[in-house]
Amino acid sequence: MNPGFIAISPAISARLAASALRQIMRPVNGQHAVSRSGRQLGIWFVLLFLLLGMPGPAARAQDATPADASSLAAARAAAKGLGETLKAQLVAAIKAGGPVAAVGVCRSIAPAIAEDQSQAHAVKVGRTALKVRNPANAPDAFERRVLEDFVRKINAGADPASLEHTETVTQNGESVFRYMKAIPTAAEPCLTCHGSNLEPALKAEIQRLYPDDQATGFDPGELRGAFTVTQKRK
Repeated sequence: MNPGFIAISPAISARLAASALRQIMRPVNGQHAVSRSGRQLGIWFVLLFLLLGMPGPAARAQDATPADASSLAAARAAAKGLGETLKAQLVAAIKAGGPVAAVGVCRSIAPAIAEDQSQAHAVKVGRTALKVRNPANAPDAFERRVLEDFVRKINAGADPASLEHTETVTQNGESVFRYMKAIPTAAEPCLTCHGSNLEPALKAEIQRLYPDDQATGFDPGELRGAFTVTQKRK
């Protein structure tokens, strides 16, 4: 708190301001006999109370602690590493063996890439979505809430590439830092395996590997899913 700053809660400030305003406008002998100078003084008096009760930057948005900043940096790095490495592998697989080969590559290497990035940044990173291909990636309650919020923001005009969410939660009695970064649906390579017009051979391979697949029918710009990162607080 800055020296000389009087901390008044917003609720108390509002009550004081309302009381002051009533005093300013109180009828005298049945008439509102408030001079222009009196009204101006009263307005400044009300504004003073409102300003005193307004939360400062520290109250409006809690300053990040060093632990928060460190966790966020690690989470962003892990999500970026997983995304870039997996994309490079998928593009190479598509060029070498077509989309069918890419499905197999994604199935076999994605968990290993996630594990490498998790160890490199001392976090646990993975992917999730509202419509998943691999049921192991189904969202938990926290992830579903954030994903649904991402969808609402995208529908309101937000750029999906800019969306991320951080929160510290309690899980099983432990404090856990959680981070999610939206994954937009890109024309390439996403729609090759997640669009509406899939090759018959690709459809058959997806059905063979993922009988409960939900992750097709996407359009460019939609939310494909999100990178999800957790880190236990020490």
